[in-house]
Amino acid sequence: MEIAPGVRRIGANSTINAYLIEEGGRVTIVDAGVSGYYKELPAELAAMGRTIDDVEALVLTHGHSDHVGFAERLRTEHRVPVSVHEDDAALARGEVKNPANGFGPTKLGPLMGFLWFTLMRGGLRTRHIGEVSTFGEGATLDVPGSPRVILTPGHTPGSAALHFPSHDALLVGDAFATYAVTTGVRGPQIAPFTADAAQAVDSLQRIEDVTASLVLPGHGDPWTEGVEEAVRLVTRAGKG
Repeated sequence: MEIAPGVRRIGANSTINAYLIEEGGRVTIVDAGVSGYYKELPAELAAMGRTIDDVEALVLTHGHSDHVGFAERLRTEHRVPVSVHEDDAALARGEVKNPANGFGPTKLGPLMGFLWFTLMRGGLRTRHIGEVSTFGEGATLDVPGSPRVILTPGHTPGSAALHFPSHDALLVGDAFATYAVTTGVRGPQIAPFTADAAQAVDSLQRIEDVTASLVLPGHGDPWTEGVEEAVRLVTRAGKG
């Protein structure tokens, strides 16, 4: 679905999001959702007037399985390079355990809905990435849209936000969510499955001065009331 000109989302109900960023006829995918999202990719690209041959990069905000999704298939079948922050590379390759510190607060209905949603879209078939390139804090990536990397550790050690100035968009991955898949609560908040919630809250200081009309999380709907306001709400909730 279209979020803004040159920005589309795979994940119609926003439970798990993957994004397509188009610039100059070339496409960067940010996060790969679950493996079943691959079948939705051609239609989303076609809606942009593009094909899979126009995809030049897949950038991961972090290495959790619900963001790795179809990455390995895209890499092996179409030779699209996959990159992630250096501190999450081993996680994306499946070489270390998921650092998540439990589910956090849960409500049975939303949690079971999330697990069923994931299962029905190939969540158990996610393949770890055989080869991944890495980037560091502050890098401007040489991919369509030229995003700037802002390291936001806490959810995972290598969680990173990606600022696309040309699209007036900040893609935050799971630095925070606007929908909690474990409770059904909406609005800016620390994402479930976060390894270190206190660090995650502290890391938001790194993005609060970013100017972006669109804030796009890994889970939940776009936030359009400003990065600073989102950070304020998450910080207040985290200290409550």
